[in-house]
Amino acid sequence: MSSSSKQRWDALKPLLRLEGSGSRDFLHGQTSADLLAAETGSLLRCCWLTATGRVRALLEIRLDERGADVLVLAGDHNAVATGFEQVIFPADQVRLKPSKPIRRLQILAQLKQEQTPEVTWLLPDEPLPKQWAAMQQASADQIESWRLKQGLPLEPGEINGDTNPFELGLTAWVSLSKGCYLGQETLAKLANSGGIKQQLRYWQANRPIAVGQKLINLEPEAGVNNRAGVITSVMQDQASTGSHGLALVRRKSLTEAELCLAEDSTRVRLSIPTGFVTPPMND
Repeated sequence: MSSSSKQRWDALKPLLRLEGSGSRDFLHGQTSADLLAAETGSLLRCCWLTATGRVRALLEIRLDERGADVLVLAGDHNAVATGFEQVIFPADQVRLKPSKPIRRLQILAQLKQEQTPEVTWLLPDEPLPKQWAAMQQASADQIESWRLKQGLPLEPGEINGDTNPFELGLTAWVSLSKGCYLGQETLAKLANSGGIKQQLRYWQANRPIAVGQKLINLEPEAGVNNRAGVITSVMQDQASTGSHGLALVRRKSLTEAELCLAEDSTRVRLSIPTGFVTPPMND
């Protein structure tokens, strides 16, 4: 595929800078990535978690000889900065500098989450390299439609401190072999037990739907709790009255091809997002 036929996601993102010889060790203990095994200069994708393994932010990290750059791809960058500041001690040999915007470029392609996308970071006033200038800049609607089909959880409905990486298909963003880090104990238990209660799914419907609407099974059982999921992201179709998006679907309903809205029985078609990596689930 030629560069001219590709599309680029081109956006400004907040970048945190860690300075000091202890940056690698500090980030190893604060994120889900194995920083000790990482090569300097390589792009690492990981999660910033709560102590109970819930995702608060998605991060991209690049290590260098003097420290590390941390790009906040999703989540509140101020919360990440504050969280880091609260646990940095003099013995860590780390200093957190104020955040600044960085221009992030990514080729839009349907990839599994374990496949690292082609990404470049630039200073906001830095000239665009020829490779990227030859690509068409994707519109906001094109990026959002790609994100939904890919199943990339970027919105507050998915990244809000209530979901864990396995529910969001982010198994590849988590190291299960490294030592202790924030949220590690919970994730280790989930990985060993397969006790995932819900998973992210791509949905389509023939009418507009709103974030937060509840899903139930098409044939509910009398006297049984028939909650099947909740809508987390929505995009209205430009060429029709329909809509599509992402939803968190409860474990018991993951094999269903269709669910319906609790309020009016509108049918919602489900499929696994292109990039979603299904975690192991024990019965």
